[in-house]
Amino acid sequence: MTDFLIGWFAIIPSYATPLLLASLGLILSERAGVLNLGPEGLMAVGAMAAAVAVLGGLDPWLGIALGVGAAIVLSLVFGIAVVVFRANQTLAGLAIVAIGLGVTGAVGRPYVQQTFGGIGRFGDDAAATGLWRIVAHQDPLVVASLVLVVALRWWLARTRPGLRLRAVGEDPGTADVAGVDVQLTQLGAVIACGALCGLAGAYLSVAASHVWVEGMIAGRGWIAVALVIFARWEPGRALLGALVFGGADALVPRLQAIGADVPTYLMMMLPYLLTLTVLAASSILGHSRFAEPGHLGRAYIRQDKH
Repeated sequence: MTDFLIGWFAIIPSYATPLLLASLGLILSERAGVLNLGPEGLMAVGAMAAAVAVLGGLDPWLGIALGVGAAIVLSLVFGIAVVVFRANQTLAGLAIVAIGLGVTGAVGRPYVQQTFGGIGRFGDDAAATGLWRIVAHQDPLVVASLVLVVALRWWLARTRPGLRLRAVGEDPGTADVAGVDVQLTQLGAVIACGALCGLAGAYLSVAASHVWVEGMIAGRGWIAVALVIFARWEPGRALLGALVFGGADALVPRLQAIGADVPTYLMMMLPYLLTLTVLAASSILGHSRFAEPGHLGRAYIRQDKH
């Protein structure tokens, strides 16, 4: 039992990190008042671009950077549509998902199932024993994501730019009167969201699996959307939620590894059932409405200011 738990705890961060990174990006976007339903497409583009770059002979870290850049380009399209031209944010987000999945399917198809070397871990899993297995299985991006949680929480609560971003999401009219550039703030938040979603996708292909497969995001972008509601738009809560959702996702391969006789396909539904449960509970209890940014999902027109 101890060996099972250590093995399970060792792989949870690799499942939780993409969810955490994407949810942190969504927190930035939605704290600025921009509802973003596009992480599934953004993560797919990041994963594909990073994998193709590494398969083309580039260093894995450079491949991750290119994956982030590709997602930024796609998020910029979304940002211009909803911030500058005030397109419906829900429909624009769904369009980004369709574009991202379509582009990755067309461009990435020749590279499907080709394995490659990714970023290294802190130790050798095979040689590690006891609790050191948990540390040895991790990689630098897992640590970086934890640092990012602390940094983002401090930035939103303690810095002038962070407070301005939150003000834009709560009441853009008042922020505008106070001299805050609402459009620039929202566009910057959308781009940051794209960068973190792209990093989440790149992590999946270059750090976690070392392969590109169509559909490898497998709904994780939608789980991140639910995770933000679960976290009530707070980075610290997002970390807790990512560990819970990631732990549920990591349970399936761990049970398979020990040869447990479990209904595999039913177990694979666990993270998504958990997602639906969280959304239903939030709706029934109404807790998320008290934490939701006041102007989330609504386009701002300067004539609306008080």
